Amino acid sequence: MHTRKIGAFPVTAIGLGCMNLSHAYGTPPPAEQGERVLRAALDAGVTLFDTAALYGFGANETLVGRVLKPHRHAFTLCSKGGLAGVPDENGVLKRVIDGRPETLRRNCEDSLRRLQTDVIDVYYLHRWDKKVPVEESVGAMSRLVEQGKVRALGLSEVSAATIRKAHAVHPIAAVQNEYSLWTRNPEIASLQATKELGIAFVAFSPVARGFLCDAVPDVTGFEAKDIRRTMPRFDAENHARNLKLLPAYRELAREAGCTPAQLALAWLLHKSEHVIPIPGTTSVDHLEEDLAAADVKLDAGLLQRLEALVNEKTVAGNRYSEQANREVDTEVF
Repeated sequence: MHTRKIGAFPVTAIGLGCMNLSHAYGTPPPAEQGERVLRAALDAGVTLFDTAALYGFGANETLVGRVLKPHRHAFTLCSKGGLAGVPDENGVLKRVIDGRPETLRRNCEDSLRRLQTDVIDVYYLHRWDKKVPVEESVGAMSRLVEQGKVRALGLSEVSAATIRKAHAVHPIAAVQNEYSLWTRNPEIASLQATKELGIAFVAFSPVARGFLCDAVPDVTGFEAKDIRRTMPRFDAENHARNLKLLPAYRELAREAGCTPAQLALAWLLHKSEHVIPIPGTTSVDHLEEDLAAADVKLDAGLLQRLEALVNEKTVAGNRYSEQANREVDTEVF
């Protein structure tokens, strides 16, 4: 397996994002299916697994902990706090961003228990709570490192300016932002900032939430809880415009001798040695397809044509709704 580094941890160049085994894209698969995917990833040599307190309001961490506990020595475990399910007045769990030190400590303790481990290798601030200085949140997380509960720190969905502020408080090992051919925002500043500071850039949603795959999502069939229902790129008008990019995109994949998903992942790997994509899947076959992207070679000419085809100017619609955009801190074109 090809490897890259997150801080002191050598990890496979392509990791596994575990979110959609429990969260985000409608009804999650049965637990047995999630177990098969996790075990298949281990068997294939994957050494980077990514989860969070938010995913399934703890269900994803519970699944990951139960299945992977016997193999804890064999991989780098990443989770996130500062964004979790909190009961409302009726006892219904609601998604809440909270970066206060006491909340981060509690989130970490809860994650350790669900993951059935004594230490989390990389612990991310899932969202910067803009009511709390990022220096205060990262300072609290640094104390988790001192206590031996966490080995390294990360940030998610943050700008270059915030990365630099946080890194001045405690070394940041990884930044996890959305990055793919159709989400190029990191190229404004955060991609370069992480490279300069020696921080790994972990790219989530690297195949464009399924858009850059063989089976394009059917927007008319999204379930009520599928988060793509609120994303402007998947509304009927924008989706129809974006579909027009796919024939030429698939032709480039054929030219490269790979599948559309592999082309999207290989492009990320070619962008920089510090970029590590973490595709998610509920299918063992798709997992194997994704991992094989590490062997795909792309020449400069094909890369140029690919970037000219799919970019921030040719893709229709914002990646998030106005409300979701207010919750993140990434640069915007």
